[in-house]
Amino acid sequence: MDAIYEILGIPFGYVLRFIFEAVDNYGLALILFTLFARLLMIPTSIYQTKGTVKTQRLQPKIRRINAKYKGDQKKIQEETQALYQREGHNPMNMGCLPLAIQFIIIFGLIGVIYHPLKWALAIDETTINSLTEIAKTLPGYNAKTDLRTIELFVINHIDTIRPLALSKGIGAGVIDSIANFNFTFLGIPLGKIPSIKEPGILWVVPILSGLTSLATSLFSMLQQRKNNPEMAKNPTMGCMTFGMPLFSIYFTFQFPAGIGIYWIASNVFALIQTVILSFTHSPKKMIAKAMVDETVERRSRKRISSAHLRRKKKKNKFSRWWKQRC
Repeated sequence: MDAIYEILGIPFGYVLRFIFEAVDNYGLALILFTLFARLLMIPTSIYQTKGTVKTQRLQPKIRRINAKYKGDQKKIQEETQALYQREGHNPMNMGCLPLAIQFIIIFGLIGVIYHPLKWALAIDETTINSLTEIAKTLPGYNAKTDLRTIELFVINHIDTIRPLALSKGIGAGVIDSIANFNFTFLGIPLGKIPSIKEPGILWVVPILSGLTSLATSLFSMLQQRKNNPEMAKNPTMGCMTFGMPLFSIYFTFQFPAGIGIYWIASNVFALIQTVILSFTHSPKKMIAKAMVDETVERRSRKRISSAHLRRKKKKNKFSRWWKQRC
């Protein structure tokens, strides 16, 4: 898993470094990075919205299939799959693609958060390795819990590491850049992991994460009830609505607060994006447009078919006339 974090962290690391150098505030850089990531996901969100509308359009046909083959679940599944194939639609892809992209970004960001010396301060690998080797000799270092976050450990213990680092030839300028690095945001230490056993300022991250996720889920549920009442009755909708906020809270207790800041900002931007898309890509408008497009396409096929039939009749008439002449 660490290798995945590091590999995915390479492209995101350069983006975050560029933003950090522009704003000179790591917490703000994380939020702006989140905005950048959300902008990248707009096409997938529109794709998901269109897929949801397509699913709504197919609901009457699916209900007819269920009514026609009532009691024969195998036949219902076969006919439903055949319908999806004819329509070129796969409802399973609607939620999977955005979620997959979201997790790729999260894994990449974890790789960046775990390596601030490399990506934020642009310290070379040799110096970082020397600093981490020194850190491993400190009494407070725990190989089981601190190995993955060892660069964060270096930042938190730089005053203790300083004399040992200087004795090994590491420049004072590098040590000072680490010591002066503000790895906090609004008083929240971004390199520390919130603990259920230790209430404090770090608890703000899981709480805000849960609340922002709940706001997004509730708005989505209300939109679903408004646009597709039948689908909104599905019990899984309720599980998703309240399950995601609980997952958000759990998630932010497992990783450094910097990841939680990203998650909170992502929830806020997701809510804003959902509200905007509810106006620009309203399901009712999209369904009406789809119906118009289907009508135009159907009439076009009829015209082509009629023209083909007329040409065929003329050809047959000419063939009969020619045979009579011959």
